[in-house]
Amino acid sequence: MGRSQRKLELVLLWHMHQPDYRDPRTGEFTLPWVYLHALKDYADMAYHLERHPGVKAVVNFVPVLLDQLEDYAEQFRLGLVRDPLLKLLGASNLDQVSPQTRTFILDACFRNNHHTMIEPFPPYKRLHELYRQLNVQGESAFAYLSGQYFSDLLTWYHLAWTGESVRRRHALVQRLMAQGSGFTHSDRFALFQLIGEVVAEVIPRYRRLAQSGQIELSTTPHYHPLAPLLIDFRSAREALPGVVLPQTACYPGGRSRVEWHLDSALESHARRFGDAPAGVWPAEGAISQPLLELLASRGCRWTASGQAVLANTLRRGGATHVLADRTHYLYQPYRYRGPGGEVTCFFRDDQLSDLIGFEYKSWFGRDAANDFVRRLEDILRRSPEDARPLVSVILDGENAWEYYPYNGYFFLDDLYTLLENHPLISTTTYRDYLARSAAAAAPLPPVVAGSWVYGTFSPWIGEPAKNQAWELLAAAKQHYDLVMQGGRLKPEEAEAAHRQLADCESSDWFWWLGDYNPEHAVASFERRFRDKLGNLYRLLKLPVPAALSTPLSRGHGDPEAGGAMRRASKEREG
Repeated sequence: MGRSQRKLELVLLWHMHQPDYRDPRTGEFTLPWVYLHALKDYADMAYHLERHPGVKAVVNFVPVLLDQLEDYAEQFRLGLVRDPLLKLLGASNLDQVSPQTRTFILDACFRNNHHTMIEPFPPYKRLHELYRQLNVQGESAFAYLSGQYFSDLLTWYHLAWTGESVRRRHALVQRLMAQGSGFTHSDRFALFQLIGEVVAEVIPRYRRLAQSGQIELSTTPHYHPLAPLLIDFRSAREALPGVVLPQTACYPGGRSRVEWHLDSALESHARRFGDAPAGVWPAEGAISQPLLELLASRGCRWTASGQAVLANTLRRGGATHVLADRTHYLYQPYRYRGPGGEVTCFFRDDQLSDLIGFEYKSWFGRDAANDFVRRLEDILRRSPEDARPLVSVILDGENAWEYYPYNGYFFLDDLYTLLENHPLISTTTYRDYLARSAAAAAPLPPVVAGSWVYGTFSPWIGEPAKNQAWELLAAAKQHYDLVMQGGRLKPEEAEAAHRQLADCESSDWFWWLGDYNPEHAVASFERRFRDKLGNLYRLLKLPVPAALSTPLSRGHGDPEAGGAMRRASKEREG
């Protein structure tokens, strides 16, 4: 095959995830991020794909996110909303809000990226300036704010979180943004209803895209657990030999817990979308040899991780000669074969993924799109003569756009336009690629366990607060096992306890622990983790340990992107 005839194949995998924000005792949503990201990011990402039918992609939805999207859709359908911020948006009277409600609104409605979501809108910016002036005088000064102020603030917060595609397609949003202030209950309730319509359409839109063959939908173990650590804490030492592990030797029955999360994800995906997923994106791209064995035993055709995991694996396997040039090792599939079956592994290009996640936000959209395509052309040019490179770009499909002007609208539109018409670059999905090229995978040496962040598990284990959280979770699991073995709970009680345990096993609670994270995020997430563990003990009909009343971490950092995303390499972090 001549070099001029070769093509580069590109897989764009957009990962969509939020942990379970529902209060375990009341069912009330304690944070609004699921419906806000649906309104802004899930809607926009579907729109760009619908607008560019020649672009293929993989979209990964974590089941617990889909659970919550369905929950919100049902709330809107029944008119019984369990989200305090949404309730206030639709409330008929804001003139007599309590001091607690006033504080809640003011704390919530400036919780966004001010550069892209407040400053571009003068009426919203004026609301923030007034808040700052009063804040200098102390909290008592907020009593002078009128019901109209709160009506305008709630409206603008939701308008700022409205996706660019929703703004362009709905006259209501355009009218409210032009109006600027003086929003009535009728205005707010109309926006409330529109949010319900957008949220309810998220899953059906992606289902239609999958049915058309344009996208492949993949899944993640149900509650997004850091699976290799659940299976064996010691896997953290494969990439970081000196890491300090929790005093608890292991997570009790961790392998069976991962099996449950995986089986539940496969079942719920098939139920929602009418077909079993071909692939599994493990939480945080975290893989290990035992996890690959589980994926293969469940018939998963593919999985994926980060570039550093592959580099560590090849280095330990003695293939250091290829690491100097990533075109000689990165842009190809690898096959794991084990006693339970086989699974094809793909590894993302960390540099390209981080460019979208962190760098292009400050570029003009067309310039960024051109640069991205130029880099792909360069990979094709530098690849071995007989190779047809497959480039994997995998990243968060929701948090990055908050830092882009217009929610990344122009960058994504320009990028998809260039890719759709490029003679040497073809977008594909892993399912389609394997259908054509299943025999092309190279054998994967025994994998060095790691994630897409630094190629290690350091964001989730190894620091005092994170290790203490694992010890608290392991102790709760031991109590859970004893109660279940005793058969003291009714079937519905046992199921509730089981679901609560699964929620506690999410990687998110460990991610946010650590003083390098922002204070408000640490306080929010670590408190929810302790509340969920406490509720697990209540469901088991056991006393709640006193240790769960003490905060695990405080947080005082100011990390890039608010800490919601991290670059693949520490060296490139600002």
